[in-house]
Amino acid sequence: MTDTTLAADNPFATPSTLPFELPDFTAVRHEHLRPAMLAGLAEQRAEWEAVATDPAQPDVGNTLEALERSGSLLRRVTAVLDTLVSSRADDPLRELESELAPLRSAHWDALYLDRRIFARLEALADADLEAETAWLLHTYRKDFVRSGVRLDDTSQDRLRELNSRLTTLETEFSQRVVKALDAGAVHLTDASRLAGLSEDAIAGLAQAAADRGREGHLITLQLPTQQALLAQLEDRDLREQLLAASVQRGTGVDEASDTRATILELARLRAERAQLLGYEHHAAYVAADGTAGTTRAVNDMLGRLAPPAVANAEAEARDLADVHGGPVEPWDWSFLAEKVRQERFSIDDSVLRPYLELESVLREGVFHAAQLLYGITLTERPDLTGYADDVRVWEVAEEDGSPLGLFVGDYYAREGKRGGAWMHNLVDQSGLLGQRPVVVNNLNITRPAPGEPTLFTWDEVITAFHEFGHALHGLFSAVRYPSLSGANVPRDFVEYPSQVNEMWARDPRVIERYARHHETGEPLPEDLRAALLGSAQYGEGFATTEYLGAALLDQAWHQVTPDEVPTDPAQVEAFSARALERAGVAHPLVPPRYRSTYFNHTFGGGYDAGYYSYIWSEVLDADTVEWFRTDAPRDDDGAAGRAAGQRFREVLLSRGHSADPLSFYRELRGRDSDIQPLLERRGLLTD
Repeated sequence: MTDTTLAADNPFATPSTLPFELPDFTAVRHEHLRPAMLAGLAEQRAEWEAVATDPAQPDVGNTLEALERSGSLLRRVTAVLDTLVSSRADDPLRELESELAPLRSAHWDALYLDRRIFARLEALADADLEAETAWLLHTYRKDFVRSGVRLDDTSQDRLRELNSRLTTLETEFSQRVVKALDAGAVHLTDASRLAGLSEDAIAGLAQAAADRGREGHLITLQLPTQQALLAQLEDRDLREQLLAASVQRGTGVDEASDTRATILELARLRAERAQLLGYEHHAAYVAADGTAGTTRAVNDMLGRLAPPAVANAEAEARDLADVHGGPVEPWDWSFLAEKVRQERFSIDDSVLRPYLELESVLREGVFHAAQLLYGITLTERPDLTGYADDVRVWEVAEEDGSPLGLFVGDYYAREGKRGGAWMHNLVDQSGLLGQRPVVVNNLNITRPAPGEPTLFTWDEVITAFHEFGHALHGLFSAVRYPSLSGANVPRDFVEYPSQVNEMWARDPRVIERYARHHETGEPLPEDLRAALLGSAQYGEGFATTEYLGAALLDQAWHQVTPDEVPTDPAQVEAFSARALERAGVAHPLVPPRYRSTYFNHTFGGGYDAGYYSYIWSEVLDADTVEWFRTDAPRDDDGAAGRAAGQRFREVLLSRGHSADPLSFYRELRGRDSDIQPLLERRGLLTD
């Protein structure tokens, strides 16, 4: 039998003594993780058993709050392990992740399939409870039923097998995607092929090669299909090579990163599990737990948006063909679109980037907007260490100076870090546990050469504001129970606050502070700023179509029965092509934002059958931006500032998942959402 006793000198044995219980990453070594995880699993299982066998009548304290208090050791080690795996994984970490994945799956099955604990929860159904406690009970009872607690023993045994295998496959897929990012990087020895890039960008590619022990220059891949450098590289053959490296990920070009067999097994087993739980397919199972409710609602939304999006993309393609003077290929689109943008709006990314320096974007942009709206301040804590040399920590304080939590920023790409951008928690806010939040933002910016500034693209600025919107959702959480804290809301609601926060990147009061030349301090010229804001809708045909392509692929893989899933890995691309064709988004020049073989959102877990969430949340987002502009409380100067921010914080950002999230929205707006602002924003209005 495995020894689950944790040595006293293991850094996870006791809570961290650092401010806000920030994990002490300097003390953690690889050999600490496995024993701490095993001990944490065993400890929480014992705590659950104590709840299940408690002879006392069920009440809030001995059942609900006992469940919420359980697992303190497991929470500590899980936060660290998952952070290291996603941000600086190496082979030993990946092996440990793979070993622990089925154990972690079995662990949660042990809770949600325990009929004894479910009976105690059912016994509380008619109790007179405070509103947040009643909602907690509602979510527990719902989650137990959705997890299969009412199945018979044989079905539960099969469900455990499915959950274990699915967790293993999701881990495997994510690991293969990271390997594909590394394997697909484009290595160049001829610097002349980088014509079109700025000097600092070229220096960054040289640094990327040096960081990996290689000569020359290295273009590392980003997670989406489109790669940022495609808009700037003048060498058409190199653009074709770079896009090919992106779209070929996971297709068998490199055996270690081939994801096709994994995709098929995941889709088949998810479909089987959904039917076992009484749902038509996996997408129906997921939608039922979101604000959408049904796949019909999801399909109606995506189906309504697809035709005008593709029509807009067609119009944009005609513009590009006129500029190019000949046939346009997919690897030409970003480059030609940038030309059109420059000509039509006088915007050139190479001119814009010197005004978008990392420190200024953060301090005078992202953080200043938060102070303007919510009164908070962020003070860097160089005495607090993150999990990598370039990870930074800020202490967040309220307007009156009282402590709120910690914000951790991890902005640079590195080997072993998964692509994209995301937010996660190291510590969840909880009144019950007396914990304040510690939240992390992750981006994947190419590190500049030593001594050179980090200059953002405009898209990266928007991403920084977006991810900090998630961080605010976590930092402002003011709930009692940890499982209801912060961004622990339905998938199709979680993107809403972060998308709203993007609006402040364009606010005149904010952009005038952060958009300043990194050498001279001169503000962004007024004509360039006006052009930048005026071009917001340009390219929405492409952007919406590529997004819908991914969202519809996600639904296609999860609106099938087990016997409808292909059996041959070579059929993955054909299945995907048919799905796009049926949905009407198979545009030859607009590949999906993520092709199936590197679609980590859906096959790595987390957004499976839920990638529609971004556009679903954007309906709420666009309508809320309209609220800020027209109906929000005004400060004395007539602007939407502290009064509006305080209202948004109190009604929505602070409440986590302590009630139906749509009730928060209705309280804010006084009505249900209106899709009209979204259609206007994306240029999707039709006669």
